[in-house]
Amino acid sequence: MNADPTKAPAPGKLYGVGLGPGDPSLMTLRAVEAIAAADVVAYHSARHGRSIARSIAERHLRADHIEEPLVYPVTTETTDHPGGYAGAMEEFYEQAAARLAAHLEAGRSVAVLAEGDPLFYGSYMHMHKRLAGRYEAEVIPGVTSVQAASARLGRPLVEGEETLTVLPGTLPHDELVARLACADSAAVMKLGRTFPAVRSALETAGRLDEALYVERATMSGERVGRLADVDPSTVPYFAVAILPSRAPGNASVGVAASTVGVVGSTEGVAASREDIAAATVQDEAPESVRAGTPGEVVVVGLGPAGPMWLTPQARSALAAADELVGYTTYMDRVPVRPGQRRHASDNRVEAERAEFALELARRGRRVAVVSSGDPGVFAMATAVLEAACAEPYKDVAVRVVPGITAAQSAAALAGAPLGHDFAVVSLSDRLKPWRVVEARLRAASEADLVLALYNPASHSRRTQLETALKVLLERRSPDTPVVVARDVGGPEQAVRITTLAALDPATVDMRCVLLVGSSQTHVVERGDGTTVAWTSRRYPD
Repeated sequence: MNADPTKAPAPGKLYGVGLGPGDPSLMTLRAVEAIAAADVVAYHSARHGRSIARSIAERHLRADHIEEPLVYPVTTETTDHPGGYAGAMEEFYEQAAARLAAHLEAGRSVAVLAEGDPLFYGSYMHMHKRLAGRYEAEVIPGVTSVQAASARLGRPLVEGEETLTVLPGTLPHDELVARLACADSAAVMKLGRTFPAVRSALETAGRLDEALYVERATMSGERVGRLADVDPSTVPYFAVAILPSRAPGNASVGVAASTVGVVGSTEGVAASREDIAAATVQDEAPESVRAGTPGEVVVVGLGPAGPMWLTPQARSALAAADELVGYTTYMDRVPVRPGQRRHASDNRVEAERAEFALELARRGRRVAVVSSGDPGVFAMATAVLEAACAEPYKDVAVRVVPGITAAQSAAALAGAPLGHDFAVVSLSDRLKPWRVVEARLRAASEADLVLALYNPASHSRRTQLETALKVLLERRSPDTPVVVARDVGGPEQAVRITTLAALDPATVDMRCVLLVGSSQTHVVERGDGTTVAWTSRRYPD
């Protein structure tokens, strides 16, 4: 039976064909099959009409293929379109999709060629979003430029628990810096005119010495090398910046082996009080490390809990370290990285821990001393700086990387009780006499300051909080709001708001921080069922 000539043909099929990074031999068999099955072959190009995608697939094009060049109206130049660049591109994609839809409606299958992978920063995705819901569509994956760059460098991108971050070079400079600083490994695409800003971001993030460069991977004119050595005026759009894996041994392979140093040893070390005391003599850094860049101690604030509270600057400092030093509980919050040595100890050896870190740095190591919260608030920064201001450590470089404090974290969970002037006081009398604590509590109460109380109670210190409450009640109303925040950011996080008179010291331990309000602190039950505490920024005359 002959087909009814009045009946519309069945719609054609849409193919998004990944061609790989440039070498035609890296096209997949499925990509070749899809092109062979297509009636129409579409490809993007600039206004000069030359299409890299078409050149990759050229050997598979037939004389009977209908070719649809999708010519961008604008690339890097300016436009007089009323919607600006975004408006011009949106209009172009709509028109291009309409042209392809006309072929599909006529029963012709359409293969849209895409360099690399169609859905990885590819132009095909703009056609897919507009057409795939209306027509049968198949996406054929391709080898990306990132994978090709890694292969051409002969350097692994990620190993073990490392993560890979892929970034467009068009991101704002500060955003690039933050993301590069905390990345294990990274690839930055879309270089060309963005290269100077990307290079600057790598330098600001402290990663320029690690960065490698690949131009036109697998294509004619391919170039690889250290990114720091590249002339910005020679960089095309089809170039990638790579921060490869930091895992041990990876720097000694590949074409850039001579330009990248090895990061540390894989040995893990658990340090006791005795270990720390002896390690400054026993733990010699390798001669190859001591001969390199000078050592440094970075005191890093981890925030109150897990990775969600860690800043990009802190992540970067931790990733760059050869050695990690800290209290065991805090060290457990830092991801294990190949090539780093870890020296964990108990919480009673702060001075020894500081000297141990400084001695490692004096011998050429990059050392991160980890600290909960902010290292400058009742934490390790003071201990390190105290030791660093005496011989033999006066010449050792020391930096402090801030972290989110327990007081800030607790305040945010409760609302805004630190909205006006406040004071921070530790109730521990281990390093200062109790009479000093009492004097400060009375002074803060007299000044009507909100109080953040650290170290409120422990198994061996139960009377201090009871005494502190009595001192505060001498000058403050029994109804003064008190925020009790426990295990902020942890699995047992609990925040409650009570009053100065109702607070039961038996419910408080070392995992708590207390925020005692002023006369201007309010507690309000809101319509959404939440209760918030906040301190007015205005103070009455």
